[in-house]
Amino acid sequence: MKILVVDDSSVIRKIIKASIDVLKMETIEAKDGKEALEILSDMQNEISLVLLDWNMPEISGYEVLVEIKNNPKYKGIPVMMVTTEGQKSNIVAAVKAGAVNYLTKPFTGVELEEKILECIGEEGEI
Repeated sequence: MKILVVDDSSVIRKIIKASIDVLKMETIEAKDGKEALEILSDMQNEISLVLLDWNMPEISGYEVLVEIKNNPKYKGIPVMMVTTEGQKSNIVAAVKAGAVNYLTKPFTGVELEEKILECIGEEGEI
C-alpha cells in the first residue's frame, strides 16, 4: 500500500514516514501541491491514501484536496488533512470538500497510525 505524503516541511515528511513504516506501508513524498498532483497523474492507480498539509507554497493543500475530489481519476482516493490549521471552519471546509479525516499538528505517531488505519478501513489493527 502506497501513501502519498504532501508537506513542504521535510522534517514533517520524515516524521510521517516513520509512522507509515511502522504500519509496513510505502511512502511517496511530495514537497508541495504541484508535485503531489504530478505524482497522482503518474501513479493514480497505486496511491491508496493522500496525507495533505494545508499551508504550502504555490498550491495550498485545500486546493489540492478540491482538485483531487473534482477529478474523476483521483476522487476515489481518500485524503486526510495533516496540518496546523485547527480552526473549526477549516475542518468543516475540508470535510465538505471530501477529506475523510483531519489531524492537527502536533500529533503522536500512534495518533497518526490510528487515523491512517481509519482512513483505509482497518481501524483497531495496531
